Amino acid sequence: MGTSDPVLPKRLVALLALACGSAVANVYFAQPLLVTMGHDLAMTPALVGGVVTLTQVGYGAGLLLLVPLGDVVARGRLVVAQLLLLVVALVAVATARTASALLAGLAAVGFLAVVAQTLVAFAASLAGPARRGRVVGVVTSGIVIGILLARTASGLMADLAGWRSVYLASALLTVLLALILHRTLPRPAAAPASLRYGRLLRSTLTLFAAERMLRIRAVLGMLIFAAFSVLWSSVALPLSEAPYRLSHTAIGAFGLVGAVGAVAASVAGRLNDRGLSRWTSGTGLALLTASWLPLAFTRSSLWALAAGVVVLDLAVQAVHVTNQTLIYELRPDAGSRLIGGYMVFYATGSATGALAATSLHAAAGWGAVCALGAGISGAAFLLWALTTTRNESSPRRRP
Repeated sequence: MGTSDPVLPKRLVALLALACGSAVANVYFAQPLLVTMGHDLAMTPALVGGVVTLTQVGYGAGLLLLVPLGDVVARGRLVVAQLLLLVVALVAVATARTASALLAGLAAVGFLAVVAQTLVAFAASLAGPARRGRVVGVVTSGIVIGILLARTASGLMADLAGWRSVYLASALLTVLLALILHRTLPRPAAAPASLRYGRLLRSTLTLFAAERMLRIRAVLGMLIFAAFSVLWSSVALPLSEAPYRLSHTAIGAFGLVGAVGAVAASVAGRLNDRGLSRWTSGTGLALLTASWLPLAFTRSSLWALAAGVVVLDLAVQAVHVTNQTLIYELRPDAGSRLIGGYMVFYATGSATGALAATSLHAAAGWGAVCALGAGISGAAFLLWALTTTRNESSPRRRP
């Protein structure tokens, strides 16, 4: 499905990356704004905690229910429709006057923000096989930057013009992107596959049963993003305590350091195009495990933290791009279902890592958090080492 174009214009790839980053950032905007939102709408602590939870639940539902539609609906039209509906949800959040209206709006924002994954599958379908890895890498780099900069951007905007301005600005940007994409996205050369919605959703499970590569890469994705979330969900805790006592703005600046990981996404894509997916996976997972050594010295050195953040983000994005490139090539006709199913594991890992890290920090401190991250990363490396011994039918299908 889609037009395969080995010379996909760089401007279009950059536009897709921007759209992905903009969409996924909406899932993370609320995190620095929770206290302000709660005061403004007189929300109880339990309701404030539900802000992040409902947004993530919406995102998970979107991965299961919306992303697979890209295999049976023209992806260009689906992307534009999702973006326009996302605008409605963002405006609903920005104008919410009650806690229930805010929570419903944020659940809808999470549900529709999965347009980022529809765009990843679209980008993969537009690129020729020889350049697919680098195209997926560039688009994924947009998602990385969107995730890491969302909290910093929303905090700064909220300080300047209030928390509602964050969602209004995002709505305006989303409208603009929808209009540009409507005019620039290629039309499919062939009609989409004909498959009823219920069967479409069930076929995602069938793909997991049939494709060993998909199962392995999905579990790897879950583990690497659990490790990623262990760091980013808890790193603010030691930085806000003695001896640093950093401000929220200063803590958020470490997201800018982590954005260096976006570079790895593009490089990993190029390596995959050269048939080096196994090398990229092994090196990335080894670096991920090693990154927790400097991170363990966070309380005594911000330089150690910065070094660990850079290595961890480089490693995670390298493996993530490799995962997406390899699983898409299993069944290009089912690319949206493959990416959507894989991302469910990603979301599961992220949520589990965050919950485990915050609980463990409260009980045993930062050292225990780093031990957890290193253990998860080591488990991912071990899984790769054990499963890569079996030869695949094609060099591009090796885990």
